[in-house]
Amino acid sequence: MKADDSIFSVRGRVACVTGASSGLGQRAATVLAGAGAKVVGVARRAEALEQWCWETQGDCASVAGDVAYRDGLDDLVGRISAPFGAPDIVIHAAGLNTRQPADEVTAEGWDATIAINLSAPFFLSQKLVPAMREKGWGRIVNFASLQSFRAFPGGIAYGATKGGVAQLTRAMAEAWSKVGVTANAIAPGFFHTELTAAVFDDPERAARNAAQTCIGRNGEDTDLDGPLLFLCSDASRYVTGQVMMLDGGFTAK
Repeated sequence: MKADDSIFSVRGRVACVTGASSGLGQRAATVLAGAGAKVVGVARRAEALEQWCWETQGDCASVAGDVAYRDGLDDLVGRISAPFGAPDIVIHAAGLNTRQPADEVTAEGWDATIAINLSAPFFLSQKLVPAMREKGWGRIVNFASLQSFRAFPGGIAYGATKGGVAQLTRAMAEAWSKVGVTANAIAPGFFHTELTAAVFDDPERAARNAAQTCIGRNGEDTDLDGPLLFLCSDASRYVTGQVMMLDGGFTAK
């Protein structure tokens, strides 16, 4: 078997990655481009996206836009599809965590969190699935969280959306798997990103989190690579509706 014929190959596939301006979204976009996919990175920060695209080897393009702005989705999908055609793969990595305690949650913070973490993955996928259906092949990868299954302080809005993402993933799988479009989710543990900066700015807290994993450390960017390529390729063709915990065994204890 040639390397390009591997069941883990994404070579030639078109991928859309939201939240590609930083963190694990950017890592996902970079990994897919490096593996031969044609990648469109989507985020609100145009300058950061352009910098990523300039630094990344492989076929990539950047599209600045707000995935939570529902009235603009048709235009956004058109711009996503312009560089390489309609995506075969969509990674929903854009996210928001306001870290408001339950007694201090505002309507604005709640609505913004729901819009980007839960509504956007569904409505953007809904726009992209018809082209996948025509090809008989597609991959949706959502980003769930430890908070899909565990309650953390200051995380009521975020946790509610991530619990929703776990169920959304199962519902997407039920709706679209029969036409060749699988839907799964990755649930990262403790990774150092913009969303988790407050945690990693406290070395003692970061060390306590690492100690609670089976492996004994926090996540590194490269820990995403294998699971992502698995879920985006033919290797996962009989896997759908699942949440893969990428947490070093945190939830196993």
